Amino acid sequence: MENINWLGHASFFFSDKSLNRIYFVDPFQIGNRKLESADIIFITHAHFDHFSKADIGKILKEDTFVIAPVDILEKINLPAGRQVSVKPDEEYEVKGFSFSTIPAYNNHPEKLKFHPKANNWVGYIFELNGQKIYHAGDTDFTEEMRNLKNLNLDVALLPIGGTYTMDVQEAAEAANEIAAKTTIPMHYKNLVGENYKSIEEEFKRLVKNSKVVILKELD
Repeated sequence: MENINWLGHASFFFSDKSLNRIYFVDPFQIGNRKLESADIIFITHAHFDHFSKADIGKILKEDTFVIAPVDILEKINLPAGRQVSVKPDEEYEVKGFSFSTIPAYNNHPEKLKFHPKANNWVGYIFELNGQKIYHAGDTDFTEEMRNLKNLNLDVALLPIGGTYTMDVQEAAEAANEIAAKTTIPMHYKNLVGENYKSIEEEFKRLVKNSKVVILKELD
C-alpha cells in the first residue's frame, strides 16, 4: 500500500506526506537496504526482533526521536530531548505528529511469560496521510483490541505467526472484530518458515470483515 512499507517481521516504515517525515516501527534486519533516515522511530517492546540497537543505528540522524516504553529507553544512549517514554492507553504528540497507544500482551496461560501485561508494552495507532493505522506489536487478541472497532480504522497490522502472538485463527478473529478497512498480516514468516503462503491463504479465507492485503517485503 502507498506510504506503508514492510521490511519483514514486524518492521515497517511510513512516509508522512503532510509533514514530509519518515517513521519506522520496530526496525529489524535492515541489512544493506538503502533507507531514508528516520524522523521518528517507534518501538513496541524490548525483544531483540523488535528492539534492535544495531538497526536503529542505521536509520538515526541528528534529530531523530525514539518513542518507546521506559524499559527500552533506559538502554538507548540518546539525549533526553530526543526520546519519549510511552505507556498503554495514552495519547501523544511529537514533532507535530499525533498518535496513541494500546496495550500489547499475552493472555493465554502458556504465553504469559513472553509478553506480560505488567510490562506495559504497546501497540500504536497513528493518524497518517488521512488514515488511521494500527500496529499491534506482539499480542494475543485482548479485550482492549475489541474497542478498536469503534475507531473505524483504515489499516490494521496484525501478527499471525503464533508461538509468541496470535496464530492465524486468533488473528482472523481479531481482524473480524476490529473490522479495519484493510488488514495486513505481519510477524509470521520467521516463525512458520516455508509454510508461510498457506498461512497467508488461510488468513485471507478466515477474515470476512476486512480486506486482507499481503505486502511484499521491501527489497
